[in-house]
Amino acid sequence: MVKNSFISIIPQEEKDENKNKGSVEFQVFSFTNKIRRLTSHLQLHKKDFLSQRGLRKILGKRQRLLAYLSKKNRVRYKKLIGQLDIREPKTR
Repeated sequence: MVKNSFISIIPQEEKDENKNKGSVEFQVFSFTNKIRRLTSHLQLHKKDFLSQRGLRKILGKRQRLLAYLSKKNRVRYKKLIGQLDIREPKTR
């Protein structure tokens, strides 16, 4: 498995501008990187149940953050979804 296969999606100038690591966008970005890394790990190690549990927890956190962002600022939400190339969650 290649560890450095995940290239940053956020452009460099936006990284320098985004020093605030507590922002919702940065948190969703870091969770997305962790999710992609764990997904590739689980494709190799199908019976790693602890990693599966960790993946589910991270998915839930990201889902809650995205729900918060969609309620607060729909424009930033749409932009982030487009940048990270993730699907919108289904609504009930």
